[in-house]
Amino acid sequence: MATKNFELVEGISVTVYKRRLSRSIKLSIAANGEVRVSIPTWVTFRAGEQFAKKQINWILAQRTTPIELTNGQEIGKDHRLVFFISTKAIKITSRLKGSDIVITHPIKIPSSHPDVQAIANRAAVRALRAEAEKILPGRIRELADRYNFSFKSVTIKQLTSRWGSCDQNKDIALNLYLMQLPWDLIDYVLVHELVHTEHMHHGEDFWRALERLIPNAKAMRARIRKHKPVVLP
Repeated sequence: MATKNFELVEGISVTVYKRRLSRSIKLSIAANGEVRVSIPTWVTFRAGEQFAKKQINWILAQRTTPIELTNGQEIGKDHRLVFFISTKAIKITSRLKGSDIVITHPIKIPSSHPDVQAIANRAAVRALRAEAEKILPGRIRELADRYNFSFKSVTIKQLTSRWGSCDQNKDIALNLYLMQLPWDLIDYVLVHELVHTEHMHHGEDFWRALERLIPNAKAMRARIRKHKPVVLP
């Protein structure tokens, strides 16, 4: 995938992606704050840059302050964050202890400090990955058997703008952040990717096939758009 990065204004960079399946120019902001412009392969990078510049007001309006992770915060389906203040600690550490994600930090460094938050975020991602690897492969196989689909492989990835993907070889990738979604939306994404094993696009026949399996697919699609692949939804 060809890409080009440029600075829109001070502190805001934009990455332009040439995607083979793109049919139009699209603008999005990933969970990590990255501004992305997707363009068809036949469109110039300059056109992508100009598109982003015309949308600068929208981009600035979408910028938000990161949400702070707090003590007792639920992560995924089976974990919670525990911030532990230690009078003996000289550095910030993290560990998984059963269902607890324990973040130990010195008494002089509050849990709201960016360094503590960064370590807590990384630890939460590890917990989400462990949950996803334990649950999602088995669940998608159950759904594939139920609806008579076949796929080659399933992997768990940390994606920033998609909940999942399926390539022409029927290799499916699932986002570890799916574990932050309600169970019915998780199943919606899994079935969505299974339908892609037969329809490698988002044309009318794809949506008809999906709606035969999930009659309220349109409503589910509207709901999932309100979520972002981040540690905190």
